[in-house]
Amino acid sequence: MLLFFDVLTIFLSLAAALLWFNASRNRYRRISHHEEITAGDLNRIIVALNRSQIQNQRAALATAAAAFALTIRMAVDMLLRLA
Repeated sequence: MLLFFDVLTIFLSLAAALLWFNASRNRYRRISHHEEITAGDLNRIIVALNRSQIQNQRAALATAAAAFALTIRMAVDMLLRLA
C-alpha cells in the first residue's frame, strides 16, 4: 500500500513539474504604449491570458494532488508504526 502512494507521489510530482515547465515556456509579446491595439491584437491578448491561466491551473492541480498523495502516504505510515 505504501509503495502505491510512493509511486503515485513520484508520478504526480513529475506531472506537476512538466506542467509548470510547459506553463513557463510561453513568452508573450509585450505591447508598447506607442502601438495602436486592434481587435485582432486584443483577441490574441485575451486568448494568451486564458491559455496561461488554464496551464497554471493544471499545474497547480497536479501539485496539489502530489501533496495529497504524499500526505496520505505519511499518514498510513504513521498509523502502521503506531499499530
